Amino acid sequence: HFQDWWARHRAQVPALGFEQQNIDQARPSGGAHEAITRADVILLAPSNPIVSIGPVLAIPGMRDLLLSSRAPVVGVSGIIDGSVVRGMADACLAAVGIETSARAVAQHYGARRASGILDGWLVDETDAESVGPLADAGIRTRAVPLWMRDADSSAQVARDALELAASFT
Repeated sequence: HFQDWWARHRAQVPALGFEQQNIDQARPSGGAHEAITRADVILLAPSNPIVSIGPVLAIPGMRDLLLSSRAPVVGVSGIIDGSVVRGMADACLAAVGIETSARAVAQHYGARRASGILDGWLVDETDAESVGPLADAGIRTRAVPLWMRDADSSAQVARDALELAASFT
């Protein structure tokens, strides 16, 4: 069970993959549908792409809902300089064959113009070499300071994400 692997074993036992039971029976809620439909910007938080954001995206209809939204979808990398900021996303990424890097996570989500979900992606300044390759793949990327150490630096990341989203209008 995931919680046993995550909490008791601290992701130290190699995982072979992740499966959400009965996800095929789930549907986006009316509130989620309304929020996405009416949004000016959709922000993908710097969370675990496999076990936090992945299950949301696996809900039947959720990707289509994001793709049909008029709002730009901008993500913030939770990987800085090849390391996870918090948690054990690196173990989850390894289990599904994805490198622990800001670029690899953005490529996992994919460019919206190619049926992925991202229009834009923020990477840390230490990952600036990702900007060009991701732009070539259709994901407008900016390198900015991403360490959220206090309220001011956290607010700056939010401003940077909104500024990137505004560049799509």
